[in-house]
Amino acid sequence: MPQLVQLSTFPSDAGNLTVFEKIIPGTIKRVFYIYGTTEMQRGGHRHYKSWNALICLHGSCRVYSNNGQEEAFFYLNDPSQCLILEPEDWHIMDAFSPDAILLVLSNEYYDKADYIDAPYPEQMKLSV
Repeated sequence: MPQLVQLSTFPSDAGNLTVFEKIIPGTIKRVFYIYGTTEMQRGGHRHYKSWNALICLHGSCRVYSNNGQEEAFFYLNDPSQCLILEPEDWHIMDAFSPDAILLVLSNEYYDKADYIDAPYPEQMKLSV
């Protein structure tokens, strides 16, 4: 199941410094960000091997996740929080604020064969 973690943040008069390290296994191999979103959902998949870390740098969004046994919603609106998605976590990102910038860090390079697009059979008990 996804885990929401508080990142180490060091405030000062010059601003805040937030550190992302030792959060997901392996080396970060891919970084991308989502912005300028519409009412459409993003994601709708899980992975065979990729771990992903989601940080909403600006604005807010919602993440629905289901690992085949549990499902939950997470609201990301603080750049010092990070949502860790394990490979089995089927997820949808939605409810983006107009100013949202969602940063995603992955321990794997993009590989279309790593994506599982079909949801779990008993999925969507919560309102998405």
